[in-house]
Amino acid sequence: MKPETVICLYRVKAGNERKFTRLLERHWPTLRALGLATRKKARHFRGAEEKGAPLFVEIFEWVSGEASERAHEHPEVAAIWEPMDALCESRAGKPNMEFPHVQPIEIRGRA
Repeated sequence: MKPETVICLYRVKAGNERKFTRLLERHWPTLRALGLATRKKARHFRGAEEKGAPLFVEIFEWVSGEASERAHEHPEVAAIWEPMDALCESRAGKPNMEFPHVQPIEIRGRA
């Protein structure tokens, strides 16, 4: 099994940042406890989109490409994902949450 990195983009509704942060605090630890995420700790960022709308970013590694599919079967994960979904909104034709899976590449260059 090869780990797969996911970049989670969450378009949080203004005023829900604190509630969302509390769910995010439980997200990776739950995935890890269920054996779905690697030991590499999740990284979190907060920014803003157009007109200052809150954007949260989470980057972590699934243990494999299939782990994200297995996560949908766990009630413990659903107990986090469902309220996360409700705290987010679609913006500018983009979904409320996006989850591109990426693989690292090596870029060689001179400084």
